[in-house]
Amino acid sequence: MLLSRRLAVGAALAFAVLAGGAQAQAPSGKVTVITSFSKDVTDPFKKAFEKAYPGTTLEVQNRNTNAAVKYIEETKGNNQTDLMWASAPDAFEVLKGKKLLQSFKPSATGIPDKIGAFPINDPDGAYFGFAASGYGIMWNERYVKGNKLPEPKEWQDLAKPAYFDHVSIAAPSRSGTTHLTIETILQGEGWAKGWRAIKEMGGNFRQVTERSFGVPDAVNSGQVGYGVVIDFFAFSAQASGFPVKFVYPTVTTIVPANVAIVANAPNRAGAEAFINYLLSPQGQEVLLEPSIRRLPINPAVYAKAPEGYPNPFKDATLGARVKFDVDVSEARTAAVDALFDQLVTFQLDGLKAATKAIHEADAALAKKDNAQARALVSEARDLIAAMPVTDAQAASPEIRGAFTGGKEKGARQAELEQQWAAFAKEKYAQAKAKAEEAAKLAR
Repeated sequence: MLLSRRLAVGAALAFAVLAGGAQAQAPSGKVTVITSFSKDVTDPFKKAFEKAYPGTTLEVQNRNTNAAVKYIEETKGNNQTDLMWASAPDAFEVLKGKKLLQSFKPSATGIPDKIGAFPINDPDGAYFGFAASGYGIMWNERYVKGNKLPEPKEWQDLAKPAYFDHVSIAAPSRSGTTHLTIETILQGEGWAKGWRAIKEMGGNFRQVTERSFGVPDAVNSGQVGYGVVIDFFAFSAQASGFPVKFVYPTVTTIVPANVAIVANAPNRAGAEAFINYLLSPQGQEVLLEPSIRRLPINPAVYAKAPEGYPNPFKDATLGARVKFDVDVSEARTAAVDALFDQLVTFQLDGLKAATKAIHEADAALAKKDNAQARALVSEARDLIAAMPVTDAQAASPEIRGAFTGGKEKGARQAELEQQWAAFAKEKYAQAKAKAEEAAKLAR
């Protein structure tokens, strides 16, 4: 009798320990995620996750990718963030390199190692792809038809005279997705040719917005005709009934958007549950909702996608031209963003004036050819395309170090930015003068 009682008490204690352990591991409470995604993306996931895990609350803090990385770095001593959730893989590489992410092994199955040539997950388990995206051109059909404008197919199309003052882009220094677009062009075309294409397009920009979603909003409303965007902005707009189209140029890439657990996450169990949910079939299906329309990384989920939905697991041409190198991107991220700002964003008026002069010279030459004038236009184009640094210099320790913070390094960063801005201002003024001279010769 005594023995059986002891066995019963022992079994009860064992069950209590097991139950207590299970209870300790069960996700509950607040799960804090810092993300660059808009509410159109985060709200459906918040609702679905909280329904799947009663007792949890997903707290979403919205910051652009660069600001999110900086915030995680600055608060590492007293971290209150559980998850980082964003599109830019190089941002996760930065956090991983600084040991600010926590490794994990998700429970999801059926997810391939790669999407195209790009690994879906970090090999060390520091971050995980949950969706994929490509970069391209979005346009408003009504705007284009009303203004009798062409439909683009390639990036270089946006440099043609017909597109002048009809194109919008977000600043890559403010948008991780635009940074990836610019980096994709640079990797696909090479440094010199890529920047030439970017600046020739830039001469036709009406505006450079501060946030990436400002571009599709302007295209949707017809404020501007064309936008350089990540694909899901166009797909979700189409699903919402806006009269928009989208094309992947040949030079694009399909890369994963990622999620990761921040080191010393206060709610580790909740963070793990959220990642497992994102990668589950149910979570992957949320990506197909009209407000999101991202590409799932589980191939089986495409069976539930709408007709005509892009499928990178079946369409081998998507992103085939560019083998995106995260290490190359990460090494020059700050330099590329600063170069774009100093050569395009902050010099847009001068760039547009030079570009407009070239367009006018070309129009005059079409009516009356002149060899000297054509040579001047070619020189003007070369002046616009000129770069103050090479790709090797942009990734050099000297320039990388200038953009890593600190008073002395900050002064060097400001010095470099001033040099690049002065370089652009001078080149664009010279280009405008040559193009205007060419136009006079052709008249």
